[in-house]
Amino acid sequence: MSSSHGRFIWYELTTTDVEAAKAFYTKVMGWGTREAFMPGSRYTLFMTGDVSTGGLINLPQDAKAQSARSQWVGYVSVDDVDAAAHRVKELDGTVYVPPTDIADVSRFSVVADPQMAIFILVKWCDPGQRPIQSGRLGHVGWHELLTADWERAFAFYRGIFGWQKANTDVTSTSTYLQFSASGQTIGGMFNKPTTAPVAFWLYYFNVADIGVALDHVRAERGEILEGPSDILGGGKVARCADPQGATFALIGRQSDKGIGYFEREASCDSSTRTGRS
Repeated sequence: MSSSHGRFIWYELTTTDVEAAKAFYTKVMGWGTREAFMPGSRYTLFMTGDVSTGGLINLPQDAKAQSARSQWVGYVSVDDVDAAAHRVKELDGTVYVPPTDIADVSRFSVVADPQMAIFILVKWCDPGQRPIQSGRLGHVGWHELLTADWERAFAFYRGIFGWQKANTDVTSTSTYLQFSASGQTIGGMFNKPTTAPVAFWLYYFNVADIGVALDHVRAERGEILEGPSDILGGGKVARCADPQGATFALIGRQSDKGIGYFEREASCDSSTRTGRS
């Protein structure tokens, strides 16, 4: 089994308005953009310096017709896409797009866990094509699953990827499970609030100053859904939505010298007991 099996290695925003999304994230995250070739559709790369940090693509028309929403989706590396997709079905998950090849780039499959949180299985054709994922600024530093039943969800992902329990934070009202892949803690999961209609994956992007970033979220007509709230080890997190409704999160320090200084708006709860990779 390869060292990347079970690791998130790519992130993609499917959106109803590519140009608006480009303008929003370049301001909030400071990303550059670069156009890339994809058979049959336009594909934009978000760039941190000369390193790609994610992709941007239009929501397909058939998905729009079914009222699909703009969202960030994570790609998880597997050694065998076909075998992993078959295992998803065995564990009561859903395969939306069966294993498919994209030219000489990758083989992928769009799937969902039993509680309908969507993710993508992928294997790059060339191992050298794997993007560098790290805790660096502009990259995803944490992965969080908001689900209806975290114990059932963890059993599913352990069966697909071999994830292990890393640490469990238990309070009188909730449990937050941190999980690891290949020996590294990469995320957490917990039971979502009843106000969240569906289970989903939330990706935390590292920023240098969360106050400044949140100021840009507001200025660019995004929405701050929760936070900024303190996390263990220092720093703050905030959950946001872009103008097209795609949910994402920010993680970073906060300075009182930037234009985006915010007082703490909410106490730390189960959704902000976040670790960092």
